[in-house]
Amino acid sequence: MASNASSQLGNKKILITGGAGFLGSHLTERLLERGEEVLVVDNFFTGSKQNLAHLLGNPHLEVMRHDVTFPLYVEVNQIYNLACPASPVHYQHDPVQTTKTSVHGAINMLGLAKRTRARILQASTSEVYGDPEVHPQPEAYWGRVNPIGIRSCYDEGKRCAETLFFDYYRQHALEIKVVRIFNTYGPRMHPNDGRVVSNFIVQALQGKDITIYGDGQQTRSFCYVDDLIAAMMSMMDAPADFIGPVNIGNPGEFTMLALAEAILKLSGSKSKLVFEPLPADDPKQRQPDIALAKAKLGWQPKVALEDGLKETIAYFRQLLAT
Repeated sequence: MASNASSQLGNKKILITGGAGFLGSHLTERLLERGEEVLVVDNFFTGSKQNLAHLLGNPHLEVMRHDVTFPLYVEVNQIYNLACPASPVHYQHDPVQTTKTSVHGAINMLGLAKRTRARILQASTSEVYGDPEVHPQPEAYWGRVNPIGIRSCYDEGKRCAETLFFDYYRQHALEIKVVRIFNTYGPRMHPNDGRVVSNFIVQALQGKDITIYGDGQQTRSFCYVDDLIAAMMSMMDAPADFIGPVNIGNPGEFTMLALAEAILKLSGSKSKLVFEPLPADDPKQRQPDIALAKAKLGWQPKVALEDGLKETIAYFRQLLAT
């Protein structure tokens, strides 16, 4: 009966773990715009209060400092589980804690969902595919992941979290949703997270050399944050029998070299390109097959890379000026 308390009062109560992070803050914003009651839970390891500063006056928002590796006792109707450092710089800083966040965090949030009978969405990742032998990657592909490499804490942590979600679905009839997020970019990215878009933009705006690993021919697909959040919300609201996993990303594929050149052009930077060795286990190709998202959610990305990069460059220009 506890799960009905907030719905009887009107709006849903929606919990977002990692809600002060890059993706979490955008999701919080969109749900508040829709009139929902939102509880943000974050330990502020990579998330920032600044990401939520413009929302703090909203009476429908509550923010709680909490680490999801510990149980949480609240009353909610929906849970978006986004908590986990998502860039190599941050998740390799404390790899044991990264695995704990993915695995213990999933167990704790699934336990909360079981108690309150809440619907729960797991923000999984394209990293579950590892360095893929299949291109583009469909959801049916099981992946090629090194279980003992320096990226394993994140890759295997997220894979284990998916396992837990599906076992809670089968064992406890929990309403689950699993999305596999491909590279996402946009305002509020962390300036020092080591991700390629933020790296290139910050280096370009500061007039520093732009660091390209390997020969720059490895590819990534970049989805603008607004498109991604729309897909996540559609997935949460989709019929209960569509649980995923579903790929969410932009199938447009770009080499690192092409990305760097686009950022140089759009930022007006005179930075030079420098080449360094490729890090261990760095995937050479990454591109989502989004046929399932198109068919089941009626979703596909709308924002072109150039338009999204303009918004992101403008954000970092302002951030670096303060």
